[in-house]
Amino acid sequence: MPSEKEAVFTKDAPRPVGPYSQAIRVGDLLFVAGQVPFDPVAGEFVRGSIADQARQCMENIKAILKAAGCNLTHVVKTTIFLTNMADFAIVNEVYGNYFDLAPPARSTVQVAALPKGVAIEIEAIAHLP
Repeated sequence: MPSEKEAVFTKDAPRPVGPYSQAIRVGDLLFVAGQVPFDPVAGEFVRGSIADQARQCMENIKAILKAAGCNLTHVVKTTIFLTNMADFAIVNEVYGNYFDLAPPARSTVQVAALPKGVAIEIEAIAHLP
C-alpha cells in the first residue's frame, strides 16, 4: 500500500504562487519545492547580492523543514538553479555555511530564467526521522 502524501505549510516561508505545495511528505521523505529569495517577513524579494539571495533561499528551506519536524541535517539532496554560473563560487560559499558534516548530494544547473526574474532557486529532499 503506497504512503499517503501530506502537504507541509508554514507562514515563515513564501506562500506558493501557483498550484504547488511548499513541501510534500511521503512516508519518511520530504520534498521541498524550489525556494526563491523571497522574504516572507518583509513581503518582498531580496534583490541584493547573490549571497543575500542564496541566504534567503536557505532560510526559507530551513523554515519549511522546521514545519515538517526536521532540520538541515536531514537533507539528503539539493538542486540549485542559477541564471548565471559565474555566481557559483559565491553561492557555494553561502550554501556551505548551512551544512557541517556530510553535506547532501547536490546538483547545480544554469537556467535561462527563473520566476519573477530572480537569480537563484534551491530545492531540497530530506529523509525524516
